[in-house]
Formats: sequence, structure tokens, C-alpha cells
Amino acid sequence: MELIFNIADISNAANWLLENLKAQKCVAFHGEMGAGKTTLITAICHHLGAEGDINSPTFSIINEYKLPSTTIYHIDLYRLKNEQEAVLAGVEDCLYSGNYCFVEWPERAQGLLPEGTAQCYLSLINMDTRKLVLNL
Repeated sequence: MELIFNIADISNAANWLLENLKAQKCVAFHGEMGAGKTTLITAICHHLGAEGDINSPTFSIINEYKLPSTTIYHIDLYRLKNEQEAVLAGVEDCLYSGNYCFVEWPERAQGLLPEGTAQCYLSLINMDTRKLVLNL
């Protein structure tokens, strides 16, 4: 599935993604630096009901947002060297928790991702436009 959207319509893109995920809760976000992965994940978290600031977990590795009925884990593996560092950081526990997990830079620990993880590819078309490809 594919969606081309204007960055000003990021909220609609987040809604489209959530509707197309169906029951899948673990999503790996691929894309170059500046493609908008964190911006899209922020919009998704807000759609799910997270309030307040949603920040990039680049330094903390994992940000956790508790909602009344679920928890959202926003994971950024950019700073990690390998899967062992991800395990030590607690990433595996989040991935297999049954809660929403949105993972940036998943290629750093691809072997830890649960079977059936949705793969989301985000790319720049121009400064205002992005292409989103979702593989289930």
C-alpha cells in the first residue's frame, strides 16, 4: 500500500496508517535522516490518544506513553551498534509486550522484530511531500 502526502497533512497520513495496520501493533519505520519518521510517529501517538509532548527517543532509546487501555513504545535504535545492545536496553521486552511499538532504524536489530512486524518505508519526494509505503 502506498500514500503520497503533504507534510502539512501528517495527521491524515497517521490516520491512514493506523487504519491499514488492522491488528498489527509493531511497526518498523525505515527512511533516511529527515524523512519524517519521528514526525509521523508523533502524529500516530496523538491519534491513539497520547497527550503532551512526544519526543524522539534518540538518547533514551525507548519512550513510553501510557494510555488508559494500552501503552505505546516509541523506540529509536539509531545509536545502537547491534542486537545485543538493543536487548540490554530492554527493546525486546517492548517488542513482545503486545502493545504498540513504533521502531525507528529497525535495521540495527532486525533479528529482534516479531514475525509479522509491519514495515513502513518513508521517503522524501520534496521538502513538503513524502511517500509512505506500508508492507504488512
